[in-house]
Amino acid sequence: MTDDAIMRAARFLIDGHRARERFGPIPESIAPRSVGEAYDVQAAFVSLKTRQEGPGAGYKLALTTPQMRHMVGHDDSIAGVLLQAGLRRSPARVRASDYTRLLVEFEIGLELGADLPASGAPFSRRDVASIVSAVVPALELADDRNADYAGLAQNFLHLIADNAWSEGAVLGPPTRDWRQLDLANLRAVAAINGVRVGEGRGGDALGHPLEALAWLANHLAQRGRSLRRGDAVITGSLVTSKFPRAGDQVQFSIEHLGCVDLIVE
Repeated sequence: MTDDAIMRAARFLIDGHRARERFGPIPESIAPRSVGEAYDVQAAFVSLKTRQEGPGAGYKLALTTPQMRHMVGHDDSIAGVLLQAGLRRSPARVRASDYTRLLVEFEIGLELGADLPASGAPFSRRDVASIVSAVVPALELADDRNADYAGLAQNFLHLIADNAWSEGAVLGPPTRDWRQLDLANLRAVAAINGVRVGEGRGGDALGHPLEALAWLANHLAQRGRSLRRGDAVITGSLVTSKFPRAGDQVQFSIEHLGCVDLIVE
């Protein structure tokens, strides 16, 4: 793609969000034709968004778990950027009316306490473990703009370009002595209005949350980017996406890590 086509595609996405149009393919003349081009469009799209929502504050991972791959119909992980304005601490409140269609996902989050320069790639689970300062339960906030999930697998490049629908995250209390925990075997339960809506375990995300972080670090390194001290990373939903409405109370609890809470107004 030319630089002009990349920017036109990014503006198409910005305009679609502003108009609350249904998620759909980018016009063929400016559509990404490869994963690399999709991330080029994502970078331009995120750059435009930072003018209103502040700088990047971390990353989201999507489709790292069997639950979400089955739901979407795609079998590879993707990444998006978390922006500062979209990060919240539990307990949090959001308004359903601020989204075309709000969805929440239920994840293990990681807070980074040191840089991991791209020059050190490729990275292993052990490498990335050294920079994790805390582990948290997390809820991802996303807006699928009433997407048609039946056709989503065919439009996954457009999903990447659209920053994987990221609108932020709610982070729960940080656990700093996490190295004593078996993260892969932690049990997690999602509930809406006190009713259990799903459960999973930490190892659902690429076998281990730190494997998901290593995937992200290597993905970024391929694009000349690095993980940074202060970044928040959410590692993929252990429960299929849910679509809360105004008046709903969402809770996600992870064994030994505590709970993260969200009220939708």
